[in-house]
Amino acid sequence: MLSNVKIYNQIFIRILLILLGFGAAFLLLQRSLIYTSAFIGFVVLLIIIELYFYLKNAFLFYDKTINAILNKDFSADFSKHKSFQNYSRLFQLYDKMKQAENEQASKDIVYRSILNNIETGILILQKQESDWSIFLMNDFFSKHFEVPKVSKWHYLKNQIPSLCSLIEEQNFSEIKTTLQIRVSQQETQTFVMQSSRTKTNNQDYYIVLLDSIQKVIEKKEKEAWINLMKVISHELMNSLTPIRSLSQNLKELVSQESLSQEDLQDIKDSVNTMFNRSNHLQEFVESYRKLAMLPTPKKEKIELSALIENCLQIMKPLFKKEHIEVKNTLHFNRWILVDPNQMEQVFINLLTNSLFALAEKESKEITISAELKEKRLYIIITDNGTGIEPEIEDKILLPFFTTRKDGAGIGLTLSKNIIEAHGGYLTFTSDEKNTRFTVCLVE
Repeated sequence: MLSNVKIYNQIFIRILLILLGFGAAFLLLQRSLIYTSAFIGFVVLLIIIELYFYLKNAFLFYDKTINAILNKDFSADFSKHKSFQNYSRLFQLYDKMKQAENEQASKDIVYRSILNNIETGILILQKQESDWSIFLMNDFFSKHFEVPKVSKWHYLKNQIPSLCSLIEEQNFSEIKTTLQIRVSQQETQTFVMQSSRTKTNNQDYYIVLLDSIQKVIEKKEKEAWINLMKVISHELMNSLTPIRSLSQNLKELVSQESLSQEDLQDIKDSVNTMFNRSNHLQEFVESYRKLAMLPTPKKEKIELSALIENCLQIMKPLFKKEHIEVKNTLHFNRWILVDPNQMEQVFINLLTNSLFALAEKESKEITISAELKEKRLYIIITDNGTGIEPEIEDKILLPFFTTRKDGAGIGLTLSKNIIEAHGGYLTFTSDEKNTRFTVCLVE
């Protein structure tokens, strides 16, 4: 406000001088002092001209600065004008807007850098009146689809017609589907497409995400192999380390000229331990072979309730011994086309898994239920055991992973493989109160 007051004061003084000059010139003219009156009139004219240029420069400076702010042009340097105190508030506004613009530009660079390093095709459209323009296309999208970073929708439509046509057919609404896109002259590739539409600051944006199914599968396979190799390495090292240590000890013993009774006992113990660990390794390899060479299911029609009852009869002595209450709530008869022996193995594995989960519980309960949804049969085995810890949930279905000392770690994996061979899948959920394993079979 202080700078504005100074401007007003300077303008007021100039106007006052002009008025006083006119008055003095008029009085002098009446007294016939023509030359003096003319001189004062000339001075007044100079003051008027100076006031005109003063106001013109002030308005031009303000207009230039405001235009720079509106056009986001912060390249100008007003440091040389710092001596003009009248513009201090304007300088403050300009510097503040310049700082905000620089911060936003830095954020945009960071965001774009992040988006350009994501291995997912990202396309963001911005609506302008009735048409759409390309707001952002990340590097992965541009390189993978061999599309230059165009700015107009119709240019992109010429490059990837299958994608753009689908978006237009859905009227730029939210989409979640799979899409086949031919890249250049290569084979058609399948992508998972997700899109969403959002409005912010009266701007309409349409965001498209494209993931190559092949890359998703490769990533999942890589993660699965890494986890599997960790489990296998751990199991092998648990056997090979003591065998190697005992072998070294035996080598030292047999190199002696004579053996004491104690040495002979050490040899016997070492050989016995090596034999046990070798057996364990053989069982481990056999387990792997069993997983890798799962026979093709020999399907036949069997009643679901009869299959479950047969499994419960097999497990009944163990349930009785452990004081486990089993609730079979199957309320409908259903004939299913499965391999009876393989599916029996699945349910026995799942029931055994529940039995061990209930070991530390006082009140032990297993519930078996089933339901039909959209031509899919869901068989659910629930126990009120200790549950599955969150940190091992992603490993529970891996081969050879087990939390039991005497477990082989193939029961759940084998069950999963059998169900998938039948065209279904196995899932589980767990919390503090219950663990639910769900077998899904397609009718």
